[in-house]
Amino acid sequence: MINLLLLSVAPAMIVVLHIYFKDKFEKEPIPFLAKNFLLGAFFSVFITVIFGIILNVIIPLEGLPKILQEFIRAFIIVALVEEFSKFIVVKYYAQKNIEFNEPFDGIVYAVMVSMGFAALENILYVFQYGVSTGILRAFTAVPAHATFGILMGFYMGKAKFSKNKNYNNFFGLFIAVLFHGAYDFFLFINYIPGIVIGAFISLIIGIVLSKKAIKNHQQNSFFKV
Repeated sequence: MINLLLLSVAPAMIVVLHIYFKDKFEKEPIPFLAKNFLLGAFFSVFITVIFGIILNVIIPLEGLPKILQEFIRAFIIVALVEEFSKFIVVKYYAQKNIEFNEPFDGIVYAVMVSMGFAALENILYVFQYGVSTGILRAFTAVPAHATFGILMGFYMGKAKFSKNKNYNNFFGLFIAVLFHGAYDFFLFINYIPGIVIGAFISLIIGIVLSKKAIKNHQQNSFFKV
């Protein structure tokens, strides 16, 4: 059981440490980072479950073409709900705090919330399906959640110090939903031979953009000497 727990949590913690050390010029306080991580794990997951249940009831998928069903499921029922549940923690908790004092902090806190979400999600999957699932998700789902968090956080970091706060905040949410939805959609329609490669292409593009986002905010840090 301990081994499964470590396998579930370790990938998210590796990402957390990676982003923590990428914050070169003004480290965030660990207690506040931990609170955002825990809110991602419990509050965001709770909101996701509630909204997911509601949308499954109010959005009728029966009778629609199979591929349209999967499109709605990927982009709305999964991606929009999950990313929105993370977004509200960053926007209404982290972004309003005095510790959120430079654009890079958008990436830091969005990733903390995302990794809290990913860690708990991983625990649920690994304890249900076993070690092989944990290993697979360590190289797919967890990096994907990190990527979505970085892309959303990049714009939410800009938003805090911009006149166009709402635009940047919600554009960050849109970008996260777009990449998350694309990633899931290609996985959901894996009955089409070879289509799953689309998920990995979208993830690779997201990772490349995430690296650029990190570098951009590093170079423009308010605390860079």
